[in-house]
Amino acid sequence: MTTDQPRARRAYRSPRREQQAAETRAAVLAAADRLFAERGWAGTGMREVARAAGVSVETVYASFHSKTGLLMAAIDVAVVGDDEPVPLNQRPEFAALTSGTRPERIAAAARLGTIIHQRTAGVYLALREAAASDADLARHLQVTQDRRRITIAEIMSSIAGRAVTPQERDGLTAIASVEVFHLLTELSGWTPQQYETWLAEVIDRLLDP
Repeated sequence: MTTDQPRARRAYRSPRREQQAAETRAAVLAAADRLFAERGWAGTGMREVARAAGVSVETVYASFHSKTGLLMAAIDVAVVGDDEPVPLNQRPEFAALTSGTRPERIAAAARLGTIIHQRTAGVYLALREAAASDADLARHLQVTQDRRRITIAEIMSSIAGRAVTPQERDGLTAIASVEVFHLLTELSGWTPQQYETWLAEVIDRLLDP
């Protein structure tokens, strides 16, 4: 006697549907990035993001679940420049920090820092605003700051060819902060190129052998 076994269902994948979903997610994140930067945390709602992205608010909630989730996703994308699951320290622009002469490594670090600030300043400042009144986002902010200190230590060690001291790490973390970038470029009128040049000089002085 034989026993009929239920046939396993074959997973169905539609490349076209996956591409549409990725395009929708990218549109929502782009809209969120712009609105958080322009209006801040309090002035940006899920409906406004959906409207700006040209999708339903249900679509936004289905992908990001909450306004907090949307902001954190926007920050993650802003840091690396895309939605690919590849961390910053595994990307070519990070690898450039370990090759070439010392001045070349410093220039690469200043260039990378400037580009990241240009992409993240708006959403990061929205996170700081939100963290003042939301305990969960305050924890997210602390995690973000801790990761940044670790990344800066890795960058400085790559440039210097040695382990950096806590004082060196904390000094550059403070000087190369988003807040200082915003102060110099938005309030003092510096161009990104002026900031990049200044940041390279600061890194060089902090790591003076």
